[in-house]
This record gives sequence, structure tokens and C-alpha cells, in this order.
Amino acid sequence: MSPLLTIRNLSRHYNVGPHTIVKALDDVSLTLNAKEILGVVGESGSGKSTLANIVMALDTPTSGQVILDGQDLFALSTRELRKARRSFQMVFQDPYGSLDPRHRVGRIIAEPLHLEPGAPTGAARRDMVGKLLEDVGLAAIDQDRYPHEFSGGQRQRIAVARALITKPRLLVADEATSALDLTVQKQILKLILDLRDEHGISILFITHNIGVVDEICDTVAVMQNGRLVEKGPVRQVLDNPSEAYTQRLLSAEPRLDVIGRKSKRTVTLATSP
Repeated sequence: MSPLLTIRNLSRHYNVGPHTIVKALDDVSLTLNAKEILGVVGESGSGKSTLANIVMALDTPTSGQVILDGQDLFALSTRELRKARRSFQMVFQDPYGSLDPRHRVGRIIAEPLHLEPGAPTGAARRDMVGKLLEDVGLAAIDQDRYPHEFSGGQRQRIAVARALITKPRLLVADEATSALDLTVQKQILKLILDLRDEHGISILFITHNIGVVDEICDTVAVMQNGRLVEKGPVRQVLDNPSEAYTQRLLSAEPRLDVIGRKSKRTVTLATSP
């Protein structure tokens, strides 16, 4: 079976001066299978968010391909790409800034339905939004409230519901738990695992936090200075890292108990500084 997502020889270079080029991504290749969670981990400036933005077609690569479900996203016309966006959605880092405070939650969650031909309207749409809110641990009636009436963790649940409304095959989570406190992080990670099992989606999980990778990911890719330095099954990479950079990341991580997944090692779920 072919991978759902293939990232092939992807590079993104920025000209920052007459003779200076920054290689935010440099010849990165990855695959993501159906129902798999792939963690991309590295320090700030490693290229993780650039990778997420290009996979979401929010930025254009200097070279390389992003192939989703057999389609090269950057070979599509504007109209074709708009249609393809129904199958991939994103959850951003900031649960406060990603929701429009002027609109009620029901309208925010239903917004991506403009990509869906024949999307339900009226009572059917309201029922659809209510079911998604219940799927992410909120109440259907919450669609009548505004974002400021919710906590940070609840807002991130709303953001996840919005991402799921088009029934995507791929969900990109860019530091989706790093702005949350430890307890709420655990809740959101459990939610993501439950939704993967229930909806069968694949997840590209961008994080600086090895504890998060250890908790929910099946495979992991380690990035440094725009390059992919190590990749493989989580247990293989985290228990027996082959690269010196991966070993340094692991040795620098404070160790506390993780929240439920069987693991040979214990790591922290630390928040961003």
C-alpha cells in the first residue's frame, strides 16, 4: 500500500542578503502511512514549522515534492488545490489566536465547509457541528458561545473540531500542545489518540518536545538545521538513537513519568519557555 503522504527531496531556501542563503529545509524526505502518527522533533530553527507550512501548501518549496494521496500538491492548479484542501487540515500552536473572537464557535467550526460541495446547511449543519463538539469532549450547545468563554484547552479542542469538519485524511499539528499547561497537554494528547482511532486519520505532529513524541507517535523524524538527521519507529529511535544530535536531545530532556503509554523510558511533557 502506498503512503498517504510522501515528502520527497524537499528544500526551502531564503535569500536574506545579496550573497546569503538560509536553508530552512534541505533535501528532506519522509513518508506517512494511513492512521499513523509521525512526530517531527527538533530545536527551534530546525525547520519543523517550515515543513508543516509547506505540507499545508501555505508556503512554496524551492525544490521537491509533497504528494498527498497520489497528488503532487504543487503541480495542482489553484482550483484543484482548493478542492484538495478538504483532505488535509491543520491545528495551530496558539489556541487563543487561531479562533476569530468575533464569531460564535458554531460558525468558526463550520468555516472549512466552504471547501465542501453540497455541505449541509441549517439544522443539518448545526447537528454536524454539535456532534463534532461532543467528539472532542465539549457539548453541542457550546456552538452558541464565543471563544473568550472557554479555557485554553477547550479552545484547542474547538480548533481540533474545526480541523475535522471536512473529514480530512491528514491532520497537521504544529506545536499544538506547547502553549498549554501540563494537565491540559495530557488531555489534548489523549484526545488526538482517540480521534486517530475513531476517525482513522493520519497525523503529522510537529513538536520540540520528545515527551510528546514518546507519548503518542508511531514513528519519529529528528531535524537539525533544516536537515533530517534520523528517522524510524519511536522505540528504535528513542531507546537506541544512532545520531549524536538525537542523543544530545534525549540527554537534555528532564525525565518524569509519561501519562499512560507503555514505554521503556520516561520523559517529560514540558511546556515551551
